[in-house]
Amino acid sequence: MSYNVLFLCTGNSARSIMAEALLGVLGKGRFIAYSAGSYPSGKVQPLAADLATKLGYPPDRLRSKSWDEYAAPGAPKMDFIITVCDNAAGEVCPIWPGQPVSAHWGVADPAAVVGSEDDRRAAFRDAFTILRRRVERLLALPIDKLDRLARERELHAIGATSE
Repeated sequence: MSYNVLFLCTGNSARSIMAEALLGVLGKGRFIAYSAGSYPSGKVQPLAADLATKLGYPPDRLRSKSWDEYAAPGAPKMDFIITVCDNAAGEVCPIWPGQPVSAHWGVADPAAVVGSEDDRRAAFRDAFTILRRRVERLLALPIDKLDRLARERELHAIGATSE
């Protein structure tokens, strides 16, 4: 059995894209990863795209899109909704069919870092590393053996960890 996971962020240009790529590759079919934004920027940050493709994620899957795409009839039913930015966590989300388990995994926005190219690259690598550790913790869970409340508790605990 595979589980559908939607990562949300406001712009869907960096953190949610990287989380989608990480789970998409590391989940090895056990999880199907998606990402979207409440106010998508329409473009993927080049440094996020670079990290995702180096991991092995297909470049044609990297696109900034609205969360409305996944709330529409005929969209894949999500099992988990995970916000990765504080703005998206506080927004009123669409009503997701099937009442997926939701959690917040806040990560500082690497796209907001101002400075040298090295500073910017370091910020993206740091965010990527935090997201990778959280995805690995998700992958270590016996999801199929946990009830809904236990799944939610475990997902919240992953987001509450300090890296």
